[in-house]
Amino acid sequence: MREEMPDYEALQAELMAATAGSDARRVLELGVGTGETTRRLLEAHPDAQLVGIDASAGMLGIARVTLAGRPVTLAVGRFEDPLPSGPFDLVVSALAIHHLDGPEKAALFRQVGHVLAPGGRFAFADVVVPDDPADTRTPLEEGYDLPSTIAAQLAWLRAGGLTNARVAWQRHDLAVLVAERPRD
Repeated sequence: MREEMPDYEALQAELMAATAGSDARRVLELGVGTGETTRRLLEAHPDAQLVGIDASAGMLGIARVTLAGRPVTLAVGRFEDPLPSGPFDLVVSALAIHHLDGPEKAALFRQVGHVLAPGGRFAFADVVVPDDPADTRTPLEEGYDLPSTIAAQLAWLRAGGLTNARVAWQRHDLAVLVAERPRD
């Protein structure tokens, strides 16, 4: 990952920064992969219980080894399916949502809005379509990687009932976006 994406460490650091200040006791991670982001989340939020989903049982097997002894519940799950029951104080994803097309992203953001606790935060780091095509740096596989523009994703976050949707960080074709569920 680090070879294909020179800004990987910055992306991870900025995602963790976007979760700072949230009183995250219950966290949902979308797209656990090998558990690298999970490990960082648990270091940043040591009192949190984390529920993570990933479509790949093989990746979850690696994550289980990486996260042995940590307070996590991992399950095979697709973003197009119902998310685990909330409420969650924090929902996080790194480099996974770009595999969904636009309508699927919009549907996922609506689901996130439903599982977040009032005042909860959604932060995700991902590949985006940059405003300037010269900023395209991340190698993508046609038909598998489906990044969207930041503007479209901010609109889908707002349409999903989330507020204060914003860009927390951007470099080239990578970004960290953040939004919150309004307090009731």
